Amino acid sequence: MSQNSADKVDQTSTTKKTISLPVSRVRLIMKSSPDVSSINQDALFLTTKATELFVQHLALSSFNNGSGKESNTLSYSDLAHTAEETETFHFLTDILPKKILARDYLKSLEEMQEEDADF
Repeated sequence: MSQNSADKVDQTSTTKKTISLPVSRVRLIMKSSPDVSSINQDALFLTTKATELFVQHLALSSFNNGSGKESNTLSYSDLAHTAEETETFHFLTDILPKKILARDYLKSLEEMQEEDADF
């Protein structure tokens, strides 16, 4: 085996160790866009790593601002609160809405319908 191919094998195994998200899943998501026809391996790696770092940043911010610090847990409500309160993550509010009880939702829906009927 030549030195060049040995370096490629070392680089590939090192690359696989530095990311924990499944590259095949990221590739599938990227290919689901109609604008994407082919995906460069470097672009795939960078997108996977960037996604991983983003998720890590969101989780750490949510944990630090959340209520689960005492019990060393991270809950959905911590993520939703961070998305709502932090301007950086505000674009996630549609994806991570705060949970409300069904009766509270129905009550607010009735109030909205009453307001619309007044106009």
